[in-house]
Amino acid sequence: MNFFSPAQCVGYAAFVVGILAFLQKSDRRLKFLNASECLVYAVHFVLLGNLPASASSLVSGLRSLLALRTRSPKVALLMLAIGIALGAHLATDIFGWFPIIASCIATVAVFFLHGVSMRLFLLSSTLLWLVNNVISGSIGGTLLEATIAVVNVSTILRMKKEARAARAPAEAGGSGVI
Repeated sequence: MNFFSPAQCVGYAAFVVGILAFLQKSDRRLKFLNASECLVYAVHFVLLGNLPASASSLVSGLRSLLALRTRSPKVALLMLAIGIALGAHLATDIFGWFPIIASCIATVAVFFLHGVSMRLFLLSSTLLWLVNNVISGSIGGTLLEATIAVVNVSTILRMKKEARAARAPAEAGGSGVI
């Protein structure tokens, strides 16, 4: 395996953009950077010869951009249908379905969820992408998904801590009755 082949170098670029995405507490910035990461990923997987993952990445990038503009269930269902159709056409074995399923989970996340719930769904999607990347021989992709999982868990914990801190003054105040 050539660590500096064009395919691997594009994977390293996806790694950087992906880390930037999951460091965001803003849902909008997360979705925009995630779309950017997906487009870089699509090129990466074409270069690795993994067409289901490349197609899924393109659909995921489009999905993230659309989710910035709308939370329409019709758009979400269209993105799910496109992803499943691509899987049916391109996946030649069970592992070819991993990126398709991951994309479908992420579609539900970005269209129907927000905050911690969205990030938990994205975490499950990340784990499927991690398996796909190990099987594909994607160094940058494997590093990316492993790191995204850690960063995403860290962000989830920070968000939960901030929510608890925001609730604490109200809970500490009590009813005011002695």
